[in-house]
Amino acid sequence: MPETDISNIEEQQLFGHPKGLFYLFFAELWERFSFYGMRALLTLYMVNVIFEALAERDIAAAAVYASYGSLVYASTVIGGRISDSILGKRRSIFLGGILMAIGHFVLAIEHDLTFYAALAFIVVGNGFFKPNISTFVGELYQDGDPRKDSGFSIFYMGINIGAFAAPLLCAWLGNTYGWHYGFGLAGIGMLIGLIFFWDGIRKNVFGNKGYAPSKEVLDKKVIGVKQSILIPILAVASVPVIAFLLSSYKQVFEEGEFMGGLNIVGIIFNILAVLIFSYIAYIMYNSTVDERKKIFVAVLITVFMSMFWGFHELSGSVITLFAARNVNLLVVDAAGTNALNAMFVILLSIPMSMLWTYLTKKKINPRTPYKFALGLIFAGISFFVLSMSKDSADANGMVPFSFLLIMYFLISVGEMLMSPIGLSKITDLSPKRIVSFMMGIWFLSSAFAFQLVGFIGKKLAIESTDKNVGGFETLSVYTDGFLMISKYALGAGIIVLLLSPIIKRLMGNVH
Repeated sequence: MPETDISNIEEQQLFGHPKGLFYLFFAELWERFSFYGMRALLTLYMVNVIFEALAERDIAAAAVYASYGSLVYASTVIGGRISDSILGKRRSIFLGGILMAIGHFVLAIEHDLTFYAALAFIVVGNGFFKPNISTFVGELYQDGDPRKDSGFSIFYMGINIGAFAAPLLCAWLGNTYGWHYGFGLAGIGMLIGLIFFWDGIRKNVFGNKGYAPSKEVLDKKVIGVKQSILIPILAVASVPVIAFLLSSYKQVFEEGEFMGGLNIVGIIFNILAVLIFSYIAYIMYNSTVDERKKIFVAVLITVFMSMFWGFHELSGSVITLFAARNVNLLVVDAAGTNALNAMFVILLSIPMSMLWTYLTKKKINPRTPYKFALGLIFAGISFFVLSMSKDSADANGMVPFSFLLIMYFLISVGEMLMSPIGLSKITDLSPKRIVSFMMGIWFLSSAFAFQLVGFIGKKLAIESTDKNVGGFETLSVYTDGFLMISKYALGAGIIVLLLSPIIKRLMGNVH
């Protein structure tokens, strides 16, 4: 691109930030609207439609939800790599958005045969869209630009606005008019996001940012086809493969519990975990003592973050079913309760930011391990609150909505203590030669977290084909399970707290 394009992007400012930021803000807002709108409905849709005739419908839903979540987050590593080396961010975002929109609209077709294909389209599309639009924000700023942090704060606010509005609107449509209306609205949200992105390109607000590494790379032929054409073809061709992996939930019902009740995706991630830890051990063996210490801490906080996300992501599965079956809901329905976390994150963002600033000025801002310990402890307390709801149940085994509100508030505080700082610490702790690899592992932590979600979902599964299942029997299963989760989260938090002085020393000058 000529230099006039570079100067053009510098001239296009809005509220003191590059104008392109706000086009990416709305593109991501609507993409997250589509993603979280669908997610809010997914478990209930599986339990009440796809698997309604199965006594083990909760187990099947938990297995598919876990596989879907794991593959969604794992796909970002592959999509990000393809974008960096071949397609560039613009093409990747468009390809991903189109595939995700197709997935949402196919999901609106209420048929078993299209269900797994729809999820597969979303998995592949998310892999191209999600990692690239986030890094695109960073490209809008020069290195060292002090506005970059606030720019990302604005961008992440868009994520949470979308995540807040989607469950409410999609759940209302799905509950009032039918599932396909809720899923269809999610698809429309994705298309609106693409329109915002296309409009930004049309108005040249991105300047020369986001293009492919070179035209030669795009035009390079593999098996006689240009890479710019081959990659979309391969992306679509991968859909049936992923659909097959998602449908492998049936393995868990085989006599003797195939591989301990794991489906194919679970087995893949178990093998992947062994390979990753083996490779990290090899890296540490060839590192200096100081590097070894910091890599160990980076791995440790990634493991604890994965555990936290495993508990946190139960909101879209077990907690949604608990809300549907055992909570006296007010204002929102069960799927709509998925908006509560985003609501509290939005409300807490500014106060928490001000708190860290104040504590830093007073030189008493806790270091990373203490924040992680507190985050896990807050998660443990949140599930303990849910476990205590049993004592306040009415004659039908229904508990007050206030318990769910308190739980989401507490776990949102935990999220604010861990998630915003974890990413930056990975870059600080990782040697430059492996920082991209360690970032990939950090993102994969969410994929591994969904395996924990699936495990817990199966443990708390209710065996029944009755759509009106509920009462004290299900309440006991859920509250006993929440107490178990609380103990694990609190235990992990206490362990991190006790180890914090040692971890602090291993981190050296990294705060």
